[in-house]
This record gives sequence, structure tokens and C-alpha cells, in this order.
Amino acid sequence: MKAPREKNKPALTGRRAWAGAAGIWLVAGLVLGRPFPAGSAARPPAVRQRVAVAPGGCGFVLLPEKRPFIPWGFNYDRDHRSRLLEDYWDTEWDTVEADFREMKALGANVVRIHLQFPRFMEAPRRPRRAALDRLERLMELCDRLGLYLDVTGLACYRKADVPAWYDALGESQRWAAQASFWAAVARRGARHGCIFAYDLMNEPLLPEAALAPRAWLHPFALGGFHYVQYISLDPAGRSRPEIARAWIRRLAQAVRRADPGRLVTVGLLPNSLEDPARGSGFAPQTVARDLDYLSVHIYPNRGKLGEALDTLGGFQAGKPVVIEEMFPLGCDAEELGDFIQRSQGRAQGWLGFYWGQGPDELRGSKKIGDAMLLGWLELFQKLNPNRPAAE
Repeated sequence: MKAPREKNKPALTGRRAWAGAAGIWLVAGLVLGRPFPAGSAARPPAVRQRVAVAPGGCGFVLLPEKRPFIPWGFNYDRDHRSRLLEDYWDTEWDTVEADFREMKALGANVVRIHLQFPRFMEAPRRPRRAALDRLERLMELCDRLGLYLDVTGLACYRKADVPAWYDALGESQRWAAQASFWAAVARRGARHGCIFAYDLMNEPLLPEAALAPRAWLHPFALGGFHYVQYISLDPAGRSRPEIARAWIRRLAQAVRRADPGRLVTVGLLPNSLEDPARGSGFAPQTVARDLDYLSVHIYPNRGKLGEALDTLGGFQAGKPVVIEEMFPLGCDAEELGDFIQRSQGRAQGWLGFYWGQGPDELRGSKKIGDAMLLGWLELFQKLNPNRPAAE
């Protein structure tokens, strides 16, 4: 969906809005199309093996064997009651563990979690130990289950949770606080084998001209969540690519010092390809220099798969590309399956969504949104590129 345009605020595209627009689209049926080659991985990867970029930047491998690794999994950004992970992982750990076991059973090898900055930082340079301990417990669970984590950070999805001191920081101070967050998280991650990558931020944005003080969150909120935020409020004569690269380098350095050798990426809006006045300011060809791979969020529209594939093509910059968000929002499950199949070669990994309800729970529902989710989960299982050849 597109957010309302405001002065100096680029349009947003490709957001996940199925909950509010579920009545528009029906899952008309699941046509399974051309499956991935069966048996591309003979067995689930051992989570103790570190994921690295394959030689030539054509994909991923597990070290030290250099066996191919295809990221295939879910975003676990909230549950079906729209609760963020930190809302319930203290009091309902059994729910979290059951959800991760179900994602594993569905065929996932990567789960993307979204960590809220306010829950992890009580001051610019003082992380909350309790939150880090809970995160490490999740890492221990993933180590046991054989799941890798795509750890996305710095989220401020619920505006009311953002502390006044964070909004009051200037750009350099805010970046320093963000670096402190990442250093603390990566130090915990360095103890575990389950880290696939660190995603510095979900859908960062740069303004074309100066914004109002404290206006760090883009005003468009989906379901009450602000998924997009600015990394600067004033270009101050600098080019947007210059700011984007400086920010990435600052935070990536904090990560790599704490957990050397891990992959670093950023979750990019599809409008990152657009002209400077409309795009996010994170041009793929520019930011790829400082990242290990590119992450893009693409929600194909009905009858416009060619446009979605063209967008994906624009993210080819000599680094692997993971479609980090996708869902049958503007199309049905059949078309999304076709998009996934046709994206092979341009993308080297795919992540959809899981919100705490599996196929057995969804089959009895008469809600349109649940039917969409069921269609997606069935497609996810069918197209799993890591299925053994015997299946």
C-alpha cells in the first residue's frame, strides 16, 4: 500500500497491510506451479555452521564445508493478536517456543525477528540486561532447533513506547545510541551459531529536505505500527547516498567488532530504486558496497508480476539478494508462487510471514485473512527449496 504523500516525505510502497485490506483479496486457489529442484539440500543444515556469502556473490554457503545454503523462512514480527515479540516473550515463553518449533516443522531454516529499540536501551549507552538475556534465551532455542536468526534491530514500531530522550537526540548522538544497541546485541550473538545476519533497520528512509525536530518516525502507521523511520532529519548539504553509507558504516562497524564475520544487511523498500526525490535514499548500487547482501521487501500485485521482477532486477549489485518480505497481499497464492519461481537466479533467499497460527488452526476459520495466510503457508511448504529429494 502507498502511504499518503507529504512534503519531503517519499512515498512508501510494498507494506504489509493484509489485515486491514483482507476483504479485497480472496485466495482463489493454490496452483503449485513449477517447484524448486527437489533435494537442493539433502538434510537440514547444522546450526553450528556459520553462513557466509558464496564465492562470486552468487548465494550463500555454510562454513567450513561450503555447502550451499538457501534462506527460506518467516518474519516473526508479531503474533495474530498484533502483539510484538517483546510484549509476551517474558510471560508466555511456552508460546514463543511452540511458534519456533512450528516454523521449523513447516520447513523454515531462517526466522526474522524485529527487536524494539525502546525495549533494549534504557539510556543512549546503557542496554537493558534483562532484554538481552531474553534474546539470548531465544538464540539458545534456535541453536537447539537448528534455526538461523535474521536479527532486525532499532525498531520503534509502537510510537508510544519510544522514550523522549531518544527522540530528543541529534543525528550523531542518535547514531551513537544505535551503535550501542548493535554492539550489545552482537556481543550476545557472537556466543551462538544461530545468527544468519544482522539487519540494521527495517526500511530506513532519508528526507530530501529538513524535517521537523523529533520527526524520526514516518507518519504512516500500519495497524498502529510505524515500520518506517528516518535516519536523518536534515541532509544539511549532504547527498542522500552519502548519508546512507555513513550510517551503514557506523552501525556495521559496531556489529563487526562485536561479532566478526557475521553477515550485515538492511531491509530496503522497493522504492529505493526510484529517483532521489521519491526513493528511500538507499540506492542498491551504492549501499551494497558496505553490506554483505541486499534485502528487499516486495509484495507483487495481481497481473503485474513483471513489474515485481523488474524491481527485483534493480537490486542486482554484485551481492546476493534476499526477498526479506513477501506475502499474497496484492495477489493470490498462485501468483506469489509464480513470482517466487521466476525470481530464482535474481534472488537467493525468500522470507514470508508467520504470526503464531499454523495450517491446522487456520483451516477451520472462515475469515478471509486466515484463508490468505493458509494459502501462503501451504505454498511455503510446497515450494521449500531445502526439501530432501525423497519427499
